[in-house]
Amino acid sequence: CKLDGTDEKIHLKSTYGGQFTVSPDENWIAFIDLWEVYIAAFPQTGRTVDIGSGTKDFPVKIVSKDAGINLHWSGDSKQLHYTLGPQYYTINLEERFDFIANKPDSLFKVPENGIDVGLEITADKPNGWIAFTNARIITMKGNEIIENGTVLVEDNLIRAVGKNIAIPPGAKRIDCSGKTILPGFIDAHGHCGHFRTGLFPQKHYPYYANLAFGVTTMHDPSANTETVFGQSELLKAGLMVGPRIFSTGTIIYGADGDFKAVINSIDDARSALRRTKAFGAWSVKSYNQPRREQRQMIIQAARELGMEVVPEGGSTFFLNLSMILDGHTTIEHNLPVAPLYNDVIQLWKNSTTAYTPTLIVNYAGMSGEYYWYQHTNVWENEKLLHFVPRSDLDTRSRHREMIPEEEYEMGYITTSKSAKKLQDVGVVVNMGAHGQRDGMGAHWEIWMMQQGGMSNHEALQTATINPAKSLGLDKWIGSIEAGKLADIIVMDKNPLENIRNTESIRYTMVNGRLYDAAQLNEIGNYNKPRTKFYWELNKNASGLSWHDQTEEEGQGCSCGKH
Repeated sequence: CKLDGTDEKIHLKSTYGGQFTVSPDENWIAFIDLWEVYIAAFPQTGRTVDIGSGTKDFPVKIVSKDAGINLHWSGDSKQLHYTLGPQYYTINLEERFDFIANKPDSLFKVPENGIDVGLEITADKPNGWIAFTNARIITMKGNEIIENGTVLVEDNLIRAVGKNIAIPPGAKRIDCSGKTILPGFIDAHGHCGHFRTGLFPQKHYPYYANLAFGVTTMHDPSANTETVFGQSELLKAGLMVGPRIFSTGTIIYGADGDFKAVINSIDDARSALRRTKAFGAWSVKSYNQPRREQRQMIIQAARELGMEVVPEGGSTFFLNLSMILDGHTTIEHNLPVAPLYNDVIQLWKNSTTAYTPTLIVNYAGMSGEYYWYQHTNVWENEKLLHFVPRSDLDTRSRHREMIPEEEYEMGYITTSKSAKKLQDVGVVVNMGAHGQRDGMGAHWEIWMMQQGGMSNHEALQTATINPAKSLGLDKWIGSIEAGKLADIIVMDKNPLENIRNTESIRYTMVNGRLYDAAQLNEIGNYNKPRTKFYWELNKNASGLSWHDQTEEEGQGCSCGKH
């Protein structure tokens, strides 16, 4: 023990508690324990004290209905403040502890609502007309294909699709002769680096990479709640560039951990879902809740709150089957048994549950991701190199594993064949690239659907209209139709002739803003060149490209090797 008091002292420890916040007078401690907010008298015993929601040795009181974050005290230590979504809450200590104001704390009621913060920001919407002319248009409206057609966009909406479309004077015309237009890709299971905390990057490079590869909408079924919804709103406001982002936020986790959601009653389930809905979630990830009635409680609460439930079976076949029987919105990740036989096919056919197999991270067999690292030189992909730092790309792609071809056939390709069987009987099958390789993974997933027997058109449906339907977004996105949001990709080559042609994207339009896919400069009715990423600004950073490094090393050298 240092006599000057500068040695570190651990006052409190907790199994599930966190975000400990000491009052200015050092008499009180606020903390979060399994999402709920608590206030306790600060026990200064000279020894480390174990504290949590069940502590009985000194006063500990709950002060939230469902959850709270951003704990902070008033300057006089008489009030604790916290937030949940757009609501700001204030707790008066004298109302919560009877020994402060000599009145029974049984009179205290946990506040149902706080003060509405009331922050409103105008949603981004570009201005002007853009006409894509002379194109092959794969509308995803059934099997419709329009040759030499026009897609007319006003601001952020598709206004007309077809032949002989009247184009307003002054509209920006883009000649798409020989090119193919599709709706923007929808990644139904796309983790996009949302597990961070703290500061947001101004340019989140996974967003740029996904947009460059045609992904205009992503649904992230497991993310940090504060980060993912914060960035989603920045994207809506036009303060960041990227796909539109939807998410479950933090998962409703049944296994042990300081972020688990204890679901032992329908009220527990309602509270857990209200917590994520407060931030903007309309879907919830039910993950590893061990008992079936717990998972059913989550479904019931979701139906009451108008939310979807996208569960994960944790590579457990019978757990997946019970999820289908109970009416979950989707099954995330593949069933770990393949091939699927008629009993499972017929069961699934008669449900309304969709399927996002994520072949890229296949269970019970070799994952598809390995196939593409083995068969393509990913580190040489020029488009990826514009949006992903070398330190990220090279470490995964250059040191690749080489696997016998039959391992892939017995692995993800067998799973893909089962997905084809399900799609044939009417089950909605979705593309979900899991964030494995920014943007490029979406194409791999589409190609792997085709490897399992889907036609090129069916494989494209898994990335467009199918996820739009299963996520309840098909009123706005998923097909090229008048009245829908202008999420559009333009390819130089026809993917119906060769599914690998999906990679030939020339332009990406998201919410009416048009970008050249090679560099992500905004074009159309605007001229906004993309600014540099951090690794482009700092040539000494780990993101220095091999090309740049070779040029620098070769300066002034006459050996003929550089």
